Amino acid sequence: MDHFLYRDGHLCAEDVPMSDIAAAVGTPFYCYSAATLTRHFLLFKEALEPMPSLVCFAVKSNSNVAVLKLLGDLGAGMDVVSIGEYLRAKAAGVPGERIVFSGVGKTPQEMRMALEGGIRQFNVESEPELEALSAVASSMGVEAPITLRVNPDVDAKTHEKISTGRKEDKFGVPISRAREIYARAAALPGIKVVGVDMHIGSQLTDLAPFEAAYTKMRGLVEALRADGHTIDRLDLGGGLGIPYTRSNEAPPLPLDYGAMVKRVLGDLGCEIEIEPGRLISGNAGMLVTQVIYRKSAEEREFLIVDAAMNDLIRPAMYGAHHDIIPVIEAEAGVLPEPFDIVGPICESGDTFAKQRALPPMAPGDLVAFRSAGAYGAVMSSEYNSRPLIPEVMVQGDHFAVIRARPTYDEMIARDSIPAWL
Repeated sequence: MDHFLYRDGHLCAEDVPMSDIAAAVGTPFYCYSAATLTRHFLLFKEALEPMPSLVCFAVKSNSNVAVLKLLGDLGAGMDVVSIGEYLRAKAAGVPGERIVFSGVGKTPQEMRMALEGGIRQFNVESEPELEALSAVASSMGVEAPITLRVNPDVDAKTHEKISTGRKEDKFGVPISRAREIYARAAALPGIKVVGVDMHIGSQLTDLAPFEAAYTKMRGLVEALRADGHTIDRLDLGGGLGIPYTRSNEAPPLPLDYGAMVKRVLGDLGCEIEIEPGRLISGNAGMLVTQVIYRKSAEEREFLIVDAAMNDLIRPAMYGAHHDIIPVIEAEAGVLPEPFDIVGPICESGDTFAKQRALPPMAPGDLVAFRSAGAYGAVMSSEYNSRPLIPEVMVQGDHFAVIRARPTYDEMIARDSIPAWL
């Protein structure tokens, strides 16, 4: 469920018409619903109760500080994969003891900054990283709390580019060597083992791969405890998918996921950490864009809109589907037409949808891309020297710009010309 609905024929974010936001900030723009973000976070939190748990929002899915502030104030932890994301979480007021640091390429400088600022744990991805973290922590005279990210070799049956739990993927240490590497971690100075971490991929629409991986993790926790390690935390990663279409087929709900976690792991005595991103923020956001031209070709009709692949890269990168709807609802009886919906960038890949059914559209009309709150603005760029677009948050009957559109002068001023030119 989200809070984007038609009211008297106008698409609204909560109680605010999208057309009012467009008039105020221009198009294209991202719009997030505070009520939807809140509801989705609380669904996860409640699904794990009464188990000891921490829901850590995956900052990579949406790193706007206002979004992080809203979730942090609800009690969310944060899962970060760079020191930039860590600093965003801290800027949002999230304390270090609720931040976990994941990612395969942590640098010694990032490790030092996180240790100085406070960190719940490092989810260590490799033996070289473990050695580097030991050296940094020892030089500072502190202990770094760690889990090892263990690759369970479970195929999540998701998109090739977002699958992370197979033995050929770059993430984690092989489960076959986990006990050996944990023994090494226990012997290193500056390292404190606190748990085990895993993550098998994103946009999973079936609980079976999760259960297979969690069953393997259960066996590993029992073996590590038998080896003398203190395993108090079990970080299960994220990955639960969202419905990108309005079809009747929907991924499992957080409640179903929580019931499975309790059944498989509930008696281990571990604090459970999960790292959802997409399911919290995905359907809490829309991208709104305006039709620039309607172009007739020999075999199809194009809608050329003012959003482009630099604003929303998912269709070009993953072949991803986003439902696209008019901001002004079509009158009853109006027949839809098939359109190719494309942006203005000079690449054929700048195509959002092909032969998508929409009511007749004309220049100036607004359309909205559903399910754009995750991996939307956060993956945008200034390709073709197009300024980053605004992000807006709605709460009830009011809205605020939470990232402004830079001017062309501001964008160009970041470049500098060397004196010898």
